[in-house]
Amino acid sequence: MQDAIRVLAGECAVRYEADGRTERDLRGDVVVVVKPDDTVLVHDADGYQPAAWLTRPGVVRYTRDARGFRIDAADGDERLVVESATEHGDAHYPASPAGPPVGACDCEGTLVRDGGRVVCVDCRESFAIPRDAAVLDDACPDCGLPRIRVERGGEVTACLDRDCEPIADAVRERFDGAWTCRCGAPLAIEADRGLHAACADCGDRFRLPRGSVADACDCGLPAFETRQGRRCLDDDCGQTG
Repeated sequence: MQDAIRVLAGECAVRYEADGRTERDLRGDVVVVVKPDDTVLVHDADGYQPAAWLTRPGVVRYTRDARGFRIDAADGDERLVVESATEHGDAHYPASPAGPPVGACDCEGTLVRDGGRVVCVDCRESFAIPRDAAVLDDACPDCGLPRIRVERGGEVTACLDRDCEPIADAVRERFDGAWTCRCGAPLAIEADRGLHAACADCGDRFRLPRGSVADACDCGLPAFETRQGRRCLDDDCGQTG
């Protein structure tokens, strides 16, 4: 994916097809925006909604000749073709995710929250984080990046950069051996495609919920308070207290 938005303007013929039929056949002075994910938006003079668009098409072809430009975008049975009769402009502009600022990158650029990641709008460094994580104001003492907070058995904090201080290490340090399996053995915290509480004796293994331990479930395992309500560590248990 390129880190730029392409903007083209001109008097254009615009055709949108779906299932082999022409759904829109337009002509006018328009601005065409091609986003870094290849989404194509065609804007005319009216309102905020595009006159035509195709979201994240599988193929976008751009050609140019003496008459101007042509964009041909296709995705399955959908097709959007924009062909200029008169060209007014063609330019590239830097583009990045836009989100709430959450701190400073080590390049001194601004870090913004973009769903399940934090991105620097200057150097484009990207850090994947859990979607339920809160980005904190305090900085990591080792690398200077912001720290994040999640609930995995209780509140734990770690560095934004998982290579510096992984969430798994913070959870393991606090809760490894803190809970007891139904067989009576301690549960270890393991990181393998997510965090799990695992018993070395009986082999039981449970994915760690996003929440904090409240008390014990009737089955003997810890019970968690989550955003979806109270639940046992064992999602198949069905008991709530």
